[in-house]
Amino acid sequence: MKITVDFEECLKDSPRFRATIEEVEGDVCELESKLDKLVKLCIGMIDAGKAYNTANKQFVNGIRELAQQSTKDEVIESSLTKFAESLQEMINYHTILFDQAQRSIKTQLQTFVKEDLRKFKEAKKQFDKVSEEKEAALTKNAQAPRNKQHEVEEATNILTATRKCFRHIVLDYVLQINVLQSKRRSEILKSMLSFMYAHLTFFHQGYDLFSELQPLMKQLGGQLDQLVVDAAKEKRDMEQKHSTIQQKDFSNDDTKLEYNVDADNGIAMEGYLFKRASNAFKTWNRRWFSIQNNQLVYQKKFKDNPTVVVEDLRLCTVKHCEDIERRFCFEVVSPTKSCMMQADTEKLRQAWIKAVQNSIATAFREKGDDAEKLDRKSSTSTGSLDSGGEPKEKSLKGESALQKVLAIPGNTCCCDCGQPDPRWASINLGITLCIQCSGIHRSLGVHFSKVRSLTLDTWEPELLKLMCELGNGVINQIYEARREELGSRKPQPGDPRHEIEAYIKAKYVDRRFVRRPSDEELRTKVVSLSKQEKRLSSSSEHLPPRPPPPTPKLRPGSNASGKSGHGLEARRDSLFCPDELDSLFSYFDTSSKLRSIKSADSGIQNSADGSREMLVTTPSTNSLADAEAAEPPPMPMPATLPPPSPCKEPVFYEPKEYSPGLQLYWASCACSLPDMAEALAHGGEVNWVNTDDDKRTPLIMAVQGGSLVTCEFLLQNAANVNQQDAQGRGPLHHATVLGHTGQVCLFLKRGANQNAADIEGKTPLSMAVEAANADIVTLLRLAKMNEEMREAEGPYSQSGDETYQDIFQDFTQMASNDPEKLNRYQQYDPQKP
Repeated sequence: MKITVDFEECLKDSPRFRATIEEVEGDVCELESKLDKLVKLCIGMIDAGKAYNTANKQFVNGIRELAQQSTKDEVIESSLTKFAESLQEMINYHTILFDQAQRSIKTQLQTFVKEDLRKFKEAKKQFDKVSEEKEAALTKNAQAPRNKQHEVEEATNILTATRKCFRHIVLDYVLQINVLQSKRRSEILKSMLSFMYAHLTFFHQGYDLFSELQPLMKQLGGQLDQLVVDAAKEKRDMEQKHSTIQQKDFSNDDTKLEYNVDADNGIAMEGYLFKRASNAFKTWNRRWFSIQNNQLVYQKKFKDNPTVVVEDLRLCTVKHCEDIERRFCFEVVSPTKSCMMQADTEKLRQAWIKAVQNSIATAFREKGDDAEKLDRKSSTSTGSLDSGGEPKEKSLKGESALQKVLAIPGNTCCCDCGQPDPRWASINLGITLCIQCSGIHRSLGVHFSKVRSLTLDTWEPELLKLMCELGNGVINQIYEARREELGSRKPQPGDPRHEIEAYIKAKYVDRRFVRRPSDEELRTKVVSLSKQEKRLSSSSEHLPPRPPPPTPKLRPGSNASGKSGHGLEARRDSLFCPDELDSLFSYFDTSSKLRSIKSADSGIQNSADGSREMLVTTPSTNSLADAEAAEPPPMPMPATLPPPSPCKEPVFYEPKEYSPGLQLYWASCACSLPDMAEALAHGGEVNWVNTDDDKRTPLIMAVQGGSLVTCEFLLQNAANVNQQDAQGRGPLHHATVLGHTGQVCLFLKRGANQNAADIEGKTPLSMAVEAANADIVTLLRLAKMNEEMREAEGPYSQSGDETYQDIFQDFTQMASNDPEKLNRYQQYDPQKP
């Protein structure tokens, strides 16, 4: 607050003047206190800033040291070096900022306090002194007696002089006060403005510095996304290798040594052995031995040069040593010396002796005939010394998920931004995505989009077929139908993330670009789908079942005569009846035979999705029994088994109202995935209930249609696998009644309740037993057994029995790739007896 003092008022020396002076003095005293405090805080800030700069320099030095340590990784080294240089520049800018703070705050304000406020204090002292003198002169003048003329004159003269001096000093004091009040404003603002300009310069320099660094940071950000994917892939590969190695048999701590005469590094065999020293003490030391270049060598550390034990293996021999105290010893003898060595186990000793003998023979062959060496290199020459009899893992794999999905037209670019070579997919939409769009889809939630990697994740056959049935072209025709009409721009690769995110939310969450059909268009679509379903169903009907495939021969050692009490007891205690076990064995124990037979009698035709279980009218010309004519004939069975339980055929009723849910209902029955995706985009409820048709759902109609992929599409879009119709039957009931084994397998994997009973009290298992479908009975009982095992093991049990999972995986593969092998009904030919 600025306080000015009137010069005229000071000459009067009135109480108002004295009050004003007192107020000014108090204000100046407080100002001095605040300025002193601010200067001290500035000094503390500068000291802290210097300490920060010192610590920051040490941190930057640490980054430089890390960059020097990462010389083998060019990306890390160059990036860290550039970052360190930028941070060092920021430290320099900080130093300049603190120097400016010292000049503008500390120096200027200290000068103001020491000079201007000091002058004010000196003027105040003189004012206080002359004020006292004036008061004394007035008092003395008042006390002078009337009769003493000389005292009166003296008092009057003193008073006159004092008043003259007072006027002079008080005018100077008031001038000093007014000047101080004006100067305090300019000095404080000048100091703070200089300090703020220093900050402005500091942040401008920092902005310019990091603007130059921004392209590099963006480039690294893009590389980082790929590095994350590569790291996840490497982690997955490492975990798989770790799991594979853990599953190997390392009983008795025997290391699996391999003798490989044609190894790329020239080392035929290597491992740890104890070696007896040739000195007088005969000490034993553990060393790393290897056979390479027809020599036996060892070393203590990796960086040590190998020590040669035998110069030429052709001149030596190897033998067991049983005459010394230590076990598992053998000796390599050459014309000049011998070397005693000890293995950890007898098995390893035999392996090393065999490896040395093979190396000796190889050395002679190499010397005698180089051509033979070349021929041997072209054949397999690596054999495990202790892996005989172990089953080998399947090494052949089908076409990768990436290749299959990208082969669909339109899938070679991201569905939402057009980025080429996508590596991610949305499995419930059936589209391919780039890594940036996949992250945005993942943020939408699984109720909108379920993201999966095309290269890192495992793909089930039904999911791959689902992706191949839809694709970017089909989905964009639905979700971008009105985009051009609305004038919306589709994102391009490299657009800002927030623009792409806004477009994706408008496309899939708000469904802004979906073209809503008119009532007449919807009616035409539903009627067309219902007629399409009738055309599909007219080519299939329930026919008498054929007998199950013949029972394979029992393996040697199994008791098949029925005389053994153990065998009969085991069959009685088994969870499966003999016919069911025969069926199970026929699919898995004789799979190699079945794969070599072309099943012309299956009478099943695959739809476009490769998994529709439907019958055709081609007569049977062959059978599995003919293919296995060498087998003993199966037990006599009736010519026909009871047909499956009747299942109500879908009938089209003219509805009160046409809705997207009704379109989804009939599209599911007609197995038309594009129409199903369109119905969901139009707002169709995936669990929509048709009250005019026994409260059936789209999933139940997909079962009627017989397509495994249609069911998978609905389940991926949150269809309820246990929702029942008016008869109390869920999808699992209907799949069982219709004999759709692949669908039964799919529903069990997705948590279908196999204990649910319909209004007649029938469960899926009782229906399968009634229909004599051993495949489905086998699956249901396996699932029930697995569930009981998990409950018995408690809450910390694993995901289930490995045998159960393997069988279900084989059934899934068969249902997707070879559905004819799961057909339980054959075409009835009345001309055959």
